[in-house]
Amino acid sequence: MSIRLGIVMDPIEGIDPVKDSSLAMLLAAQARGWSIQYMQQTDLYLLQQKSQGQAQGQEQTRKQGQETQVRARMRGLSVKDDPQQWFELGEAADRPLAELDVILMRKDPPFDMDYIYATYLLELAQESGCLVVNEPRSLRDCNEKLFAVRFPQCCPPLLVSAAADALKAFHATHQDVVYKPLDGMGGSGVFRVQRGDPNLGVVIETLSGGGRTPIMAQCFVPEISEQGDKRILLIDGEPADHGLARIPPGSEIRGNLAIGAKGAVRPLSERDRWICGQVAPELKERGLLFVGLDVIGDYLTEINVTSPTCIREIDRGSGSDIGGDLMDCIAARLKERTR
Repeated sequence: MSIRLGIVMDPIEGIDPVKDSSLAMLLAAQARGWSIQYMQQTDLYLLQQKSQGQAQGQEQTRKQGQETQVRARMRGLSVKDDPQQWFELGEAADRPLAELDVILMRKDPPFDMDYIYATYLLELAQESGCLVVNEPRSLRDCNEKLFAVRFPQCCPPLLVSAAADALKAFHATHQDVVYKPLDGMGGSGVFRVQRGDPNLGVVIETLSGGGRTPIMAQCFVPEISEQGDKRILLIDGEPADHGLARIPPGSEIRGNLAIGAKGAVRPLSERDRWICGQVAPELKERGLLFVGLDVIGDYLTEINVTSPTCIREIDRGSGSDIGGDLMDCIAARLKERTR
């Protein structure tokens, strides 16, 4: 029987088909004969109404008289590995999410209240029997910067605080520090402050909103310049054999492809695999089936759970099929459920 897959993502017409990891997943699903339903976050909704054949008796009515459904405006989707015409959408239809076997939550940040509301709806869909990747509760709980600090043996020295005096004291101790917001993406709002930099105060004030919002201070890891910021992708706790080292351009310190970093596919080092082994058990326990670790030098800096990228770059450089591996993992998980 064909697996019915739904995906919640940003407008598919706006993606870069050469690089987009969600497209890589969809191509792999379609190659396996799975049917695909496309949704945007705003297409999700909840409907509660009286159920048919309402039970008799006041207590039974109170328990069984209302039916809750999470539904969505869905469109059938077919995809192609063609940078000029990579998708075709069918007619829209209003359907319950429970009709799907699996849903990929691939909405990009910002991680805002709209995103959180969507995870509540997806959690209800999961309770009705649909597998959601990644687990909605864990999407809410695992901030991509703060989640990493649960593994202090893997991380560089760091501080999370809104207090200017604490953030300045951290700089006085370590001299070369990166400050960044806890909710940023793509390298936005990341500042390096070296010894004697007169901008220390204004960087802290700006990022923390004058001491109202906690931010992260992290020791600068110099290996970023030559080794880059390595993205390692894990499926159910198992890492792909190669990662993508994103090497900053020029004097830039941010290893983000969005700001011009150069990508180089490299095999995982022994230290990379050790970090993956430290993190994997908790990823599996939390239902985080597809995750991206960011590693600079010997240190874990972030754990990306919302919509990790770099599948296509790693596949092209190593001959892997990460999207296919993920679909095989999902198929195995669904088979376990039917047992």
